[in-house]
Amino acid sequence: MKKLLFMGWLLLSSNLFAQKAIEIKVWPDGAPNTNEMTQQVKNGPLYVEEPILTVYPAKNGNGMAIVACPGGAYWTLAMGHEGHDMADWFNSQGITYAVLRYRMPNGHKEVPLSDSQQALRIMRQHAQEWNVKKLGIMGSSAGGHLASTTATHFTDAETRPDFQILFYPVITMDPAYTHRGSHDNLLGKNPSKELEQKYSNELQVTPQTPPAFILHSSDDTVVPVANSVNYYTALVKNKVPASLHTYPVGGHGWGYRDSFPYKRQWTGELEKWLREINK
Repeated sequence: MKKLLFMGWLLLSSNLFAQKAIEIKVWPDGAPNTNEMTQQVKNGPLYVEEPILTVYPAKNGNGMAIVACPGGAYWTLAMGHEGHDMADWFNSQGITYAVLRYRMPNGHKEVPLSDSQQALRIMRQHAQEWNVKKLGIMGSSAGGHLASTTATHFTDAETRPDFQILFYPVITMDPAYTHRGSHDNLLGKNPSKELEQKYSNELQVTPQTPPAFILHSSDDTVVPVANSVNYYTALVKNKVPASLHTYPVGGHGWGYRDSFPYKRQWTGELEKWLREINK
C-alpha cells in the first residue's frame, strides 16, 4: 500500500512540474553537413537517422533552460540516465529541459557541434513560448566534450550558452590523458597536433567562456579527473565563474543513477548553483 501511494505521489508530482514532451527535428530541411552514415553497421557507431531535440517544458518556468548531450564516446548515446531520466528533476525546479539526440561524427568532427549549436538556436527561437531567458548546455562524458566544445567554440550570441554543466567530461584530446575512444571517434586515430589542440577545450577557454559547474569522481578510470581539474584551472585563470565537485569514489558514467553514493550531494549542490546564477 505504501509503495502504491509513493508511486502515485511521484506521478502527481511529475504532472505538477512538467508539460508533455515535444520532439523537434533539429534540421527539418536537411542538415548542412553529413557524417556519411546511411544505416546502422554491425559493431559500428550509432546510426542517428535524424537528430532530434526532445523538449520538456516546465510549468511555471523560472526563465532557465538546459540542452543535455548524453555521452557514449562519440560512438553511441546513453539517452536514459544521462538524458531523459533527469527531466522531472529539472522541471521540478522550474527549468525547461531538452535532450539532444545528436549525430555521431563517423570521421566528420564538425557534425556533433553543428547539431548542438542548432539545438541552442531552436531553444532561443522558442524563448517566449517556453520562458527561456538563460540557456545552458549540459553533457556527460563524451557529451561533456560536446558541451564544453559548444561553450568554447561558439561563433555568435545565438550559439553561446549562458552556462555549462559537465558530468565527468572528456575535455582534452591530449593523448596523455584523453579518453582514447572519444578521441579516435571524433578526430581519427592519427590526427595532427594542431587538431588535437583545437579540440582540447582546456586550451580554448577565454574570459567569454560561460560559467561552469563540473562534477567528477577521483577514481574514474575511464576519463581521468585531470580533464575536469585542468578545465576548471583554465576557467579560473580567465576569471570565469566555475564550481568543481570531485567525489572520492563513484567511477564513471553514473549520471542520474541512484546507485551513485553521492547523488544527494551533487543534486543539492547543482540545485543551489542554478538558483545562484539565476538571480
